[in-house]
Amino acid sequence: MSNKKIKVGNIDCGADQLFLISGPCVIEAESIMMTAAEKLKEISEKLNIPVIYKSSFLKDNRSSLKYYNGPGLEEGMKILAKVKEQFGFTLLTDIHYPDQAAPVAEVCDVLQIPAYLCMQTGLMVAAAKTGKVVNIKHGQFLAPDNMKHPVTKCEEAGNNQIILTERGYTMGYNDLVVDPRSFYHMSKIGYPVVFDITHSIRKYGIPSADAKGGAREFLPVLSRAGVASGVDGIFIEVHPDPASALCDAASQLSVYALEEFLKPLLELHAIEVKYRNA
Repeated sequence: MSNKKIKVGNIDCGADQLFLISGPCVIEAESIMMTAAEKLKEISEKLNIPVIYKSSFLKDNRSSLKYYNGPGLEEGMKILAKVKEQFGFTLLTDIHYPDQAAPVAEVCDVLQIPAYLCMQTGLMVAAAKTGKVVNIKHGQFLAPDNMKHPVTKCEEAGNNQIILTERGYTMGYNDLVVDPRSFYHMSKIGYPVVFDITHSIRKYGIPSADAKGGAREFLPVLSRAGVASGVDGIFIEVHPDPASALCDAASQLSVYALEEFLKPLLELHAIEVKYRNA
């Protein structure tokens, strides 16, 4: 879909090959992170799908102080560095404050701007100035074509290595709606577009550990709609045991179910590419 390719490690984001951003929502015990990484590596090689490993060292938008929000910057970077060293993944994590940009850029290949924070100028400029790829998540409060504004901030700060990620638009009370038109609008901005599938099924206002906090039954239809619309990459959070995950337990996919989940999406993507290039 994109008219521009962005290089992340050896991955050409925006080329005809679908890529995957995946990993546990938040950094948990090292054993969990390594188990997820090992399975993702196996799936990547088996299905020939490039993987950017994602996990958050801090979830600064949890709805209660009682909820786990990650190990913090120092410990989080140590664990992500081990994942990179052992499995060779390129890495993505999100930052919430400008002073996190430089230390995260020492380890990670992609700095992600959370959806809630996509209009924060200081955060965007700090991420851009690292020279790393910046993944800007679509704010739930913005019309898709208005993502041109955070993109322009990043460009004017000297960085045009940008990825845009759709994760749903707030509609009514506690619901997110994914409008396939958003993929078209964001692609016209000129950068690779990713569909964050698992965050799009979250139910706001309901704890993510509650089974009602996510609507997994919509994962197949939403993922097919996004891939058929021509997205360049997909974003799927995974966990070895989602029910016990410390964040987004109701929406993460089991890493052991990921391979079968991806197969029809890769087939559909191949058809979309053939149609697009005809």
